[in-house]
Formats: sequence, C-alpha cells, structure tokens
Amino acid sequence: MRYLVVVEQGPTSFGAYVPDLPGCVAAGETKEEALALIREAIELHLEGLKDEGQPIPRPSSSSEIVDVEAA
Repeated sequence: MRYLVVVEQGPTSFGAYVPDLPGCVAAGETKEEALALIREAIELHLEGLKDEGQPIPRPSSSSEIVDVEAA
C-alpha cells in the first residue's frame, strides 16, 4: 500500500505523519531520517492493528500543490 506522508520542517528537525493512520508519527534530524523512521512507524502501526484484529485503513488521502500570489 502507498500512504501519503506529510513532512514538515521545524527549527531543528523534521517531523512526519500519515493522515490515514492517526497517531503514526516520526521525527528525525534530517528529512531522510524522518522518512526512514516513518516507514518503520507505518509498518509497526499496521502490524499492531493486525495483531489487535482491527481493519487496516485503506490509503485515501491525496495532496495537491496550489500556487498563490504572495501579498
């Protein structure tokens, strides 16, 4: 499955989360580290849901880039 991952740059680190998997988050010093950690977090999250007999959420989020003029 392919889940949308949102990556945000903070003052000293990068954070990542998955809109379709509430609570599935990761942070790293670099974007690459955050992406590697969120991949692991997704796998663990899905494994936990499966172990608990919960349904695996289907990916449904998408993203678009919207251009606007700055004021």
